[in-house]
Amino acid sequence: QVQLVESGGGSVPSGGSLRLSCVLSGYMFSPFCMGWFRQAPGKEREGIGGIDSDGNTRYADSVKGRFTITRDNAKNTVYLQMNNLKPEDTAMYYCATVYGRCSRLLPGIFDYWGQGTQVTVSS
Repeated sequence: QVQLVESGGGSVPSGGSLRLSCVLSGYMFSPFCMGWFRQAPGKEREGIGGIDSDGNTRYADSVKGRFTITRDNAKNTVYLQMNNLKPEDTAMYYCATVYGRCSRLLPGIFDYWGQGTQVTVSS
């Protein structure tokens, strides 16, 4: 049984930084993609980035240059470093995983999800 647990959310002022973590337990057949998503109230869940088993990353335009995804395979952990945060980044953030590469960051194709961690950015 694959389980994902996010942590690291909180409240920061505009321009601040946060680092989210996502720990994967259970076994995932390689290769697999670890994706980060977010959902603001009244909006659809959107993919903001992902990292493949070999470390290749991709990002949504809205976060490119501000957010960085890394993974520590020894710890089964993926990180989302968020810098220069803006009020529009306020959302619940989720990690998710799917077998294969991060070719499409579409919520519907990811199999396993964490419970989410809240990020609030004040202006």
